[in-house]
Amino acid sequence: MDARAASRSTSTGRQVLVWSIAVASVVTAALLLALPFNTLGTITLRPGEPASQDLLAPRSTSYTSDILTRAARQAAADAVPEVYNPPDNRIVRQQLLRLRDVLAYIETVQADTLADAAQKRADLMAIRDTPLTPELADTILALDSSAWAVIRTEALAVLEQVMRSSVRADQLDEVRRSLPLRLSVELSDAHNAVIVALVSPLVVPNSFYNEAATQAARDAAAQAVEPVVKQIVRGQAVVTRGRVVTEEDLEALRALGLLQPEFNWLNTLSAALAALITGVLLIVYVRRFNPEIARSPKLVLLIGLLFNGFLLAAQLLVPGRTVQPYFFPAAALAMLLTVLVGPNLAMTVAVGIAALVGYIGGGNLELTIYVAMGGLVAAVTLGRGERVDLFFWASLASALAGIGIILVFRLPNPSTDLVGLAQLAAASLVNGGISAALTLMVFFAIGGLFDVTTSLQLVELARPDHPLLRFILRNAPGTYQHSLQVANLAEQAAERIGANAMLIRVGALYHDAGKALHPQYFVENQLDNINIHDSLDPDTSAMVIIRHVTDGLELARKYRLPTRMRDFIAEHHGTLRTMYQYKRALQAAGGDASKVDESRFTYPGPRPQSRETALLMLADGCEAKTRSDRPKTEEDIDRIVKSLIDDRLAKGQLDDTDLTLHDLLMIRESFVNTLRGVFHPRVQYPELTPARELPPAGGA
Repeated sequence: MDARAASRSTSTGRQVLVWSIAVASVVTAALLLALPFNTLGTITLRPGEPASQDLLAPRSTSYTSDILTRAARQAAADAVPEVYNPPDNRIVRQQLLRLRDVLAYIETVQADTLADAAQKRADLMAIRDTPLTPELADTILALDSSAWAVIRTEALAVLEQVMRSSVRADQLDEVRRSLPLRLSVELSDAHNAVIVALVSPLVVPNSFYNEAATQAARDAAAQAVEPVVKQIVRGQAVVTRGRVVTEEDLEALRALGLLQPEFNWLNTLSAALAALITGVLLIVYVRRFNPEIARSPKLVLLIGLLFNGFLLAAQLLVPGRTVQPYFFPAAALAMLLTVLVGPNLAMTVAVGIAALVGYIGGGNLELTIYVAMGGLVAAVTLGRGERVDLFFWASLASALAGIGIILVFRLPNPSTDLVGLAQLAAASLVNGGISAALTLMVFFAIGGLFDVTTSLQLVELARPDHPLLRFILRNAPGTYQHSLQVANLAEQAAERIGANAMLIRVGALYHDAGKALHPQYFVENQLDNINIHDSLDPDTSAMVIIRHVTDGLELARKYRLPTRMRDFIAEHHGTLRTMYQYKRALQAAGGDASKVDESRFTYPGPRPQSRETALLMLADGCEAKTRSDRPKTEEDIDRIVKSLIDDRLAKGQLDDTDLTLHDLLMIRESFVNTLRGVFHPRVQYPELTPARELPPAGGA
């Protein structure tokens, strides 16, 4: 298998591992968000069962009681009487017409000269609308015309009076019984009895129940009732032992976070979907804008652990609480990721965790923006995080930003409690202090556990008094100077393409550390232009040259350099050949390449796996080539730089990085600009003639 095939196989395995970690992280986030992780110290009670213990409120709180609010609104609705339609005039006219028909019939019977008294009585008793007794029929037949006229007039008047007022079905008997009270006191009891007998059957309901209007009135009354807010004081007995638990008790326990929530599939699905959307967006962002991180299982695992760790903290801190959510240290997550993987990804993750914290808080927009702004401000303020005091300044800025968000949301509300506002502001300040302390603690722990090179470590490694740098300077001063030149060259180019300039500068200082074990074999440490390789056979010469990589890795382990520094040592030559020795071997073989074992002249690699190590390879080669060729003009420098970059590109040494052609163009321009300052023309100064000679050393 050739080198490229082996590299592809390794890359595929790494990508499978990265995807596995990413998927596991998203699934973990979904579980953390969907499952009730905040049930520590909670209990299970059912309504109608006696409580097995006294339950006291662990804190003071107030909450809107849905149960009491529903009861108050139901009582208000029940107090609204039924709504009936106004009296129906059509029924009034209909009943008056029927009475007139009855009266006309009676008058016809009275005027019948052919019928005897018995027949007339029978005719009157046959009236269906107003059934009459024999006694009442005889009374009517005995009336003279004037008396009948009075009865007739009174009956019509009373019926109209009664029917013009509201008569409901449930009031019918009462209205009929009250008819005698409506008659004139000047009439005799016999006459009154006749009128009541004629009118009473014709009194019917004329006002009917309006269900829609009744429901609307009751709904309006219920809506007018304000939500019932219940206060609970810390230490108050919510439930006492032996007392039957009510729904109202369960509601209070739920508000205090003492009751295990009921499982709800829809809520679980919603939470899992929120975590899934956030996780997928973060994965897409990392693959699109941070491909080097997407190729590192260690960094993906670290990001997943940090994200889910803070998500778990939010689940334990936020639900059902008022002030505690403002202690959530979102700034700590943002600062950790800023110094570990960069500010852009840190700010993106800060927004993602803020969205999920807002979801946990029941869609609290103020809390969402508070958390997001805290993380964003902390990441921007921290920058590279090269000094410890920057962490505290970033935390303070985050706290002040949080206070600003609280004021923006709370001040416009006229019912804002100033004491509560002060508590939230204090919580934001304390949050800043917690974030700074937590960041530094986790920062140093992660550096050791995950072998992640932090910015503070880079500052320490860049100090000239570092033991390994002093070893290089003492044993191989030429290599030390070469490393400084490469560091300057690579750092400038890194800033141009947005790579980690601090990391590449420190990596450049140590990339040739292995040369310090055998400095005499490397040209920058040789004096008097005596090249020891001229006396060595090509195989031995190549072995000595290539060995500086493995020697450097041994020194890196001895001096406990982090893995990222070892990557610079291992990858800065990639899988290139030592061309000088290879050509000598080829010449010795008479030009027959089959007689030369190419592997003996090839660096072990691997090829550069990051932008930074690739940039170091290019800077190292350009510095060595220009130092060897001593270019006279800027065009010569540009030609050397271009040819070397093209050579590394053609040999596939940059295939495992995400350097673009635009990046390579920017690198080329930066290299040329920096090298132009190194190889600029100088004025030839005349030789100085001392005014008097100094005495010899050691002389008097």
